[in-house]
Amino acid sequence: MTTQPEITECDLRTRSEEIMDAVQGGQSFTVTRDGHRIGELIPLRRRRRFVPRDEFAAMSRSAPDISVDAFRVDQDATVEQEPHDPYGW
Repeated sequence: MTTQPEITECDLRTRSEEIMDAVQGGQSFTVTRDGHRIGELIPLRRRRRFVPRDEFAAMSRSAPDISVDAFRVDQDATVEQEPHDPYGW
């Protein structure tokens, strides 16, 4: 496991553009003050909005089979089956 580089509070102030560029590129840092670790500067994980078709197809092939009958039984057991009139007296 690789440890992330340490930067001082002063480094963060004076080299902020360089450090932020590195964070944007995926680099993490541990921030120190007076020789004590006080925090971490880490990039945000970007979530994918779409999954490529080939990847979805590969995931689908390894997914477990679903029993439609068992699914329906579970639904019926969970959902109230009688219609409900919220304005009924």
